Amino acid sequence: MRTPRLSPLPSPLLGYRLLAPRFLSSRILPVSFAPSSSPRSTPIRPLNTCSPLLRALPQHVKKGAPAPSKMTTAATTLTGQPLDKAVLDGLLRRRMFYTPSFEIYGGVSGLYDYGPPGTSLQQNIIDVWRKHFVLEEDILEVDCSVLTPHIVFKTSGHVDRFADWMCKDTKSGDIFRADHFVEDALEDALNGDKQAREQVVEVKAKDAKREKKKAKGQPVAVKLDDAVRKEYEEVLAQIDNYNGQQLGELIRKYDLRCPKSGEQPTEPVSFNLMFQTSIGPSANLPGYLRPETAQGQFVNFSKLLEFNQGAMPFASASIGRSYRNEISPRAGLLRVREFLMAEIEHYVDPESGKAHSRFHEVEEIELDLLDRHTQLSGQTGVKRIAIGKAVKEGIVDNETLGYFLARISLFLQKIGIDMSKVRFRQHMANEMAHYACDCWDAEIHTSSGWIECVGCADRSAYDLTVHSKATDKALLVRQQLETPRIIQEWKVDIEKKKFGPLFKKDAKAIETVILASSQEVREAWAKELQESGKAVIDVSGLGKFDVTKDVLTVEFGSRTEHVREYTPNVIEPSFGIGRILYALCEHVYWVREGDEARSVLSFPTAVAPTKVLICPLSANKVFSPFVTRLSKKLRAAEISTRVDDSSSTIGKRYSRNDELGTALAITVDFQTVEDGTITLRDRDTTRQVRADEDAVLAAIKQLVSSEKSWEDVEKTLPVFSSQETTVVVGQ
Repeated sequence: MRTPRLSPLPSPLLGYRLLAPRFLSSRILPVSFAPSSSPRSTPIRPLNTCSPLLRALPQHVKKGAPAPSKMTTAATTLTGQPLDKAVLDGLLRRRMFYTPSFEIYGGVSGLYDYGPPGTSLQQNIIDVWRKHFVLEEDILEVDCSVLTPHIVFKTSGHVDRFADWMCKDTKSGDIFRADHFVEDALEDALNGDKQAREQVVEVKAKDAKREKKKAKGQPVAVKLDDAVRKEYEEVLAQIDNYNGQQLGELIRKYDLRCPKSGEQPTEPVSFNLMFQTSIGPSANLPGYLRPETAQGQFVNFSKLLEFNQGAMPFASASIGRSYRNEISPRAGLLRVREFLMAEIEHYVDPESGKAHSRFHEVEEIELDLLDRHTQLSGQTGVKRIAIGKAVKEGIVDNETLGYFLARISLFLQKIGIDMSKVRFRQHMANEMAHYACDCWDAEIHTSSGWIECVGCADRSAYDLTVHSKATDKALLVRQQLETPRIIQEWKVDIEKKKFGPLFKKDAKAIETVILASSQEVREAWAKELQESGKAVIDVSGLGKFDVTKDVLTVEFGSRTEHVREYTPNVIEPSFGIGRILYALCEHVYWVREGDEARSVLSFPTAVAPTKVLICPLSANKVFSPFVTRLSKKLRAAEISTRVDDSSSTIGKRYSRNDELGTALAITVDFQTVEDGTITLRDRDTTRQVRADEDAVLAAIKQLVSSEKSWEDVEKTLPVFSSQETTVVVGQ
């Protein structure tokens, strides 16, 4: 790949970025490439395709954000207000959506515990995921071991390649991910240029660890030449394309220095991200905590194919914990050492052109695509295009890959992600994982920039092939042909009586190479045997061997094939649930204006941690039978509920449950005692209806199942605006 021409900075830069976890590709892009700086320059607002509850927001919170100041963040709330990340994070921790693990012992960086609302939210996202993919796509779900023997990840390539480039400040001991070190330095330079030009500067949400280490490295207002500024932007657009050597050259070229010591960091070195362990008391079986769930699915391929009665194509899926030994995890749930993944492995026949039988159902869905050609040109503008057209034009490699990109988009929309803050970015060649031949990331924009939350890779036949070779087990499909076909090919024949004694201990390795050789290689050997009487066989790790024609014969011939054998290709959508969960919290958060600003988390009812709040008007015991009966009926309908009978005012109880994202609220009051009617409140509009118990419960079921919107409910049940009676029942 062409290395960009670089120009030195006008002055040394002090900047860095901490090592990020390689989740999928662990990419968090600069906020300067946020939606507000893309061709879509209008304020981000909820899509019309969002939940009806979200469309029904009061008009006074739809006015959008005020004019930005000189230093601003590109992230916005659901209603277009500037997002205050510190306030939102405080809310999520105060309401115990998540909390640092082992906090009373000082905590362990990169580990988090989910509290009751966070656990419920995560499980609800998984439930929607399982229905959207596993059930609708008829996928075979498995649950594989987290502990994995060394040989599995050695074979898959993770031991050698699952790494990030890191560098170190030799004086302070601070460790940085090399590409982020360069990225932050260039961002600081560009932000300083914007300050010097008196332009609006878009900044990322502050990270406490990063700010503490970066005390000496704040951006300085220095105006850059236009050509230099453009060059820095081009480098940032391609930052993931550099290897360790190239990153080191960038650091030296720009004279980048560590923020604390002012010294250049060490040369970038590779650091493997897997947690290593030993299996068993004797510690003679090395292993790892898995960094992904995929390998357990691949090694069980033959059993899954048999379970599926040999039918192709088919898919497997796994939901489970994965572990990555991050050097400096940060940004809350976005960069962690333990996280939940949901992965699909869809097996296809390579001769089918990777077509998908249901592609016609999604081909009109439009996605925002950032392809590799745009990135290589130093640009970040997306192209909105129907997925059918993208596949036809070759932007997306095949139908199956395109089908899952569209299905990923529908899933994110279904759980409440703001789709105007989603783009699909194609991996560039040097950025591609060792197994992938094409890969797209669903990136979601947050206060930390563009976050990769879903990766969708065409892994070709890599995984099944390497595991088959390592174990000598056939991980392939056998297809009975209706019409036999004639195959013309180069065939090899080994004279084993002479071959074994001739090569002794190396015979097995040489034979393996010969039998696994391609048609092109065999043709070359045939020519060598004919011309010189011997062929040179190159065996990795052992060297080259001369094999003479008396022990090896290579001839061109034909054979009749009645059963076709092939290794399937694999399309893999891989979801980081924690990242999606946090992005969702940012996207549904907004502040209700009024005498007292109140935070609201407008989760769609399908994923809301609690669906219904039950509020007795007061602690009067006369309300208890009604509360008990309602709670029992809702639990029987498998609708999550929470009773708040505290002494706080009804308004405060509504408010704190709005912060928890509770979608609906039932109020039991004195009129309930008189005539059996109850009120039902919508979280987003704060509007209420009143009806008898059965009618309200029926409406709740329809809202939870998405059969009806709140607007539909208001058309069928009487709107309630004030207390109809003030009859006092004995205290």
